[in-house]
Amino acid sequence: MNQVLPTITPAPANGADPATIGKSLQIKGEVIGSESLYIDGIIEGTINLPDCRVTVSRDALVAANITAREVVVLGKVSGNVYASERVDIRSEGSLTGDVTTGRITIGEGAFFKGGIDIRKSSPIKNKVVMAGHSGDHAQTAADAVETKSSALKAS
Repeated sequence: MNQVLPTITPAPANGADPATIGKSLQIKGEVIGSESLYIDGIIEGTINLPDCRVTVSRDALVAANITAREVVVLGKVSGNVYASERVDIRSEGSLTGDVTTGRITIGEGAFFKGGIDIRKSSPIKNKVVMAGHSGDHAQTAADAVETKSSALKAS
């Protein structure tokens, strides 16, 4: 008789459903993978998901360096963040550490303490966005960043 073995298909790397670290879970060490991650618990160590999105929920506590495609902070992060595309610190989020990314948004009321290094990741213009500011205020801020950037390149 022929025996049919079930096939296991891995989840898509950037599928709609991210892996979740639940509220009652605490991880100490290194998180490595190729799928997006939603953190609702506690992580201490490093998170290395370079092609994925990492979301830190309101209740999460993360004491780790994070490497990802994009990082969304709603909870508390203590550590350096490298995101190849963008970092989004929402109004209730807190990030203490240095950020290296192509684009960053810091929501009104968010806490951020650290340095920001904007890296060119594509031909699209890099952006620093101050949430809560729109129209002329946002353009003025963008122009100021562009002027400083041009001045630094000239020197």
